[in-house]
Amino acid sequence: MTSREEETGHGPGARDVVRLAVVVGALGVVFGDIGTSPIYTMQTVFNPADPHPVPVSVDNVFGVVSLIFWSVMIIVTVTYILLAMRADNQGEGGIMALITLLRRWSSRGGRRAAAVLAALGIFGAALFFGDSMITPAISVLSAVEGLKIVNPDLEAAIIPITVIIIVALFAVQRRGTAAVGRVFGPVMIAWFLVVAVCGIGGITRHPDILKALSPTYALDFLIGHFGIAFFALAAIVLAVTGAEALYADMGHFGRRAITRGWLALVLPACVLSYLGQGALILADPANIGSPFFLLAPGWARLPMVILATAATVIASQAVITGAYSVASQAAQLGYLPRLRIAHTSEATMGQIYVPWINWLLMVSVLTLVFAFQTSAALAYAFGMAVTGTITITTLLFFYVARLKWGTPRWLLGIGAFLLLGVDLLFVAANLTKLAHGAWLPLLIGLTAFTIMTTWQRGREIVTAERAHSEGTLPEFVEQLRAAGASTATVPGTAVFLNRGKQTAPLALRANLEHNHVRHEHVVIMSLETDTVPRVPAEERVTVDDLGYADDGITHVTARFGYMDTPDVPAALSTLDPATTEGQLQLDDASYFLSKIELRRGTSPTMASWRKRLFIATSYITADAAAHFGLPRDRTVIMGSHIDV
Repeated sequence: MTSREEETGHGPGARDVVRLAVVVGALGVVFGDIGTSPIYTMQTVFNPADPHPVPVSVDNVFGVVSLIFWSVMIIVTVTYILLAMRADNQGEGGIMALITLLRRWSSRGGRRAAAVLAALGIFGAALFFGDSMITPAISVLSAVEGLKIVNPDLEAAIIPITVIIIVALFAVQRRGTAAVGRVFGPVMIAWFLVVAVCGIGGITRHPDILKALSPTYALDFLIGHFGIAFFALAAIVLAVTGAEALYADMGHFGRRAITRGWLALVLPACVLSYLGQGALILADPANIGSPFFLLAPGWARLPMVILATAATVIASQAVITGAYSVASQAAQLGYLPRLRIAHTSEATMGQIYVPWINWLLMVSVLTLVFAFQTSAALAYAFGMAVTGTITITTLLFFYVARLKWGTPRWLLGIGAFLLLGVDLLFVAANLTKLAHGAWLPLLIGLTAFTIMTTWQRGREIVTAERAHSEGTLPEFVEQLRAAGASTATVPGTAVFLNRGKQTAPLALRANLEHNHVRHEHVVIMSLETDTVPRVPAEERVTVDDLGYADDGITHVTARFGYMDTPDVPAALSTLDPATTEGQLQLDDASYFLSKIELRRGTSPTMASWRKRLFIATSYITADAAAHFGLPRDRTVIMGSHIDV
């Protein structure tokens, strides 16, 4: 490296350090969920209390371990790492990114098919909320359950300790993860290394287990013992929990860092653990009670429980943060009301805290812990959320691949047949657990889906009614001109937020009709959410020439990405004075908002129960002034009502 490169930090060595740091960061955030799945997967498969138990035999152990390995390879490595993560929206991944890609590229395909798939994608996002509730409960519970392996007398303390950890986890969310995040990576590296070493120790007891890496054992088990293997799939799918997190968190770390972390450390460590647990069960079938913790020597089991608890807290943190991101993106795209969002890091845009979602998740997680009591009971519910999200993601990916890249239909058909065939087999297996807990994520998903689609539909109705009440902007300007001297003009600039440039803001119309006053300079500002994660600052605002400059009216359009935080004063500060002839006095401008009161009307716009749901959902809407970054002392709110 040259001295100049050393000074600037742009040489090959510096780039390698940056890449390594990104990989370590990804290990601490992205892989927490999937990296802790070895704790409970094998014990759930062979759980004798399962309604469809898998008998412990040499053939079944080899078959289960082989199925776990190839399920991880097909779903995680192929579906997500090799395929889905190539379908990004300006670097952002996840099911919401796929939905925005569908909306953008639907003109090239069937609009109706794209609309149906987008709705399916929203259901997948809704299932993710179920995943966000179940993951902290099952992860922390499964780790603390290791205490009964250390000392059976501690079993009664499992639920209280789990509750304390969960309450503490959600209580610190408002402080952000910036400080804690620096230690996440090293902790997870230690976790994966310990898991790998314990797995190797188990393999030495029965080295023949390595034969399970051959796909023949998986196929023989699935075909030759289908009656057992089919039901086993409902638990085997737990090995791929967290696969969606790899895709959803791609925007924070990039595809390369996640791929390297997965292939170099996470995949080998998890596979070694599953092989070691299989060898342990072959050596003594009595080990099915907790094969993961029994892999560790007696003296190391208590430290292993502590390390596992730390790892599961990190896994929970990742999925909680994911829920914040999904809720924030859904609100920006119009599927949820605007929520109060706090940014917990000045350096990292993605670190946000959504209070309403946080406390809802905490109550839900605690309810699950008290209701299900054990991680094994929760596992039946967990699998349904995972398989549903994975299947929907796979389906959306193939449709986007056709629209975006023009991939040949025959190639898509082969890929979809193979990958969706695997996904649907897992879905079918989990449907057999409906009466044993699989109904829970479906209920959560359907509830969230109903709320999101009802809000979207209600928002369309309110927008149409509001446009009718506001009237067109040209008509308002003519009314303003006709009023002439009867309307007082006060000095200064007034900014009115509006949904577009075709209509006159309700607050502006009310100010004229009731107060008979207007400001010397009026800015009508429209906010648009693009189907991209973030809009560059230099492209944020544009001034639209509507021909009303002589009337003192200027229209400004501000564009934000679905991951941006709308900040109206900051956006206006980027305006070029030349475009407004230097007339706007933005430093002391007044901001006007129209507060809408919703009432249930008699028009057949929606079913009566959906109208009630829409109005009830509107009560969680965040304060508009805070959401748009408006100064409190210069913001005026004027009310009106709309019948839904």
